[in-house]
Amino acid sequence: MNVHVKKATVEDSEKILKMQIVAYKPLLEKYEDYDTSPGAETLESVQRRFSFDSIDQYLIFANNENIGYIRIVHHDDNTFGLSQMFILPAFQGNGYAQAAISQTEFFYPKAEKWILRTIKQEPKLCHLYEKMGYKMNGHDKNIKQGMDLVGYAK
Repeated sequence: MNVHVKKATVEDSEKILKMQIVAYKPLLEKYEDYDTSPGAETLESVQRRFSFDSIDQYLIFANNENIGYIRIVHHDDNTFGLSQMFILPAFQGNGYAQAAISQTEFFYPKAEKWILRTIKQEPKLCHLYEKMGYKMNGHDKNIKQGMDLVGYAK
């Protein structure tokens, strides 16, 4: 499997937004979460993320085709957050997400702790992170009726 991640730049903002709209469309339609879903984000908010030193953004490639995105947040010197990640629907189920997570985590050798939140009602997402060594940490947050974010740590 030829998967690699490459640092994104502000010039990639429009591409990131277009991909995340496609990737998050099923979840946006299911939960109708127009306040927090990346599928409802604006170009300005995607561009704004590039102004923060505590955020690193990467494009995910498989066989030289851009298939996704991953965002890392520096919480402190040794705690990092997997803040957002997606693989375009046409490429899901092939192990690309696992490869991208492993590769990205490798970029942060000082990391002693990784944290993330995902939708508790989405078993595939929870399974992915659990398979990658993350454990639920009880930091849940209700977004709306029928949609909760569950915290994970590794």
